[in-house]
Amino acid sequence: MSEKTITLGLVDDHNLFREGIKSLLDKILEVQLVLEAVNGKDMFTKLKNDVPDMILLDLEMEEMNGVDATLKLQAEYPEVKILILTMHKEERMISYLMEIGANGYLLKDTTGEELEEAIKTVVRKGFYFNEFVSQALLKGLKNKSGKPLKIGKDYHLTAREFEVLELIAQECTTAEIAEKLFLSVRTIEGHRKNLISKLGVKNTAGLLIKAIKEKLIVI
Repeated sequence: MSEKTITLGLVDDHNLFREGIKSLLDKILEVQLVLEAVNGKDMFTKLKNDVPDMILLDLEMEEMNGVDATLKLQAEYPEVKILILTMHKEERMISYLMEIGANGYLLKDTTGEELEEAIKTVVRKGFYFNEFVSQALLKGLKNKSGKPLKIGKDYHLTAREFEVLELIAQECTTAEIAEKLFLSVRTIEGHRKNLISKLGVKNTAGLLIKAIKEKLIVI
């Protein structure tokens, strides 16, 4: 794990929940809370002064909810990672949030240990899917008829890009992929950016969802 401090923003309209999360974050040496907001509108006001590495974001809030905030974050601060913290368990909601730019999705009854793991994994790999979210995504991506999904168009992926995509799906980091393929980290980052561009998604989490949906990879 990198020694670099991970800066965080916490956005939730329940004071008691925020205090609980803050107490958990205080126990993680590698993270620092630099922004606290009660809704999306409040968050964007404060982002003008301090932009963290990651936002822990609730969904149900007045004055800009989590869905709208995710869309606006992707448009204005695409470098900021987004980890959703919510009570919503709907499969379609999970899939949608990941497709529009969220990097991870946790239920509010998660443990402090999983919260720490999710934060660090998103920083390392660009996404975090626990077992619940993985199952929800797979269910949500199946069509109602049960027939295989068809590739909607030719994405013109190269053989090397397919290799990189498969290794990303195996949760390999950029450095691990570079080592396996005997390439530089910079080259792998280039392939990752090309994949994101060709599939028309926002980040690595969205890339995996789109690749599964379009049957480019099979989980």
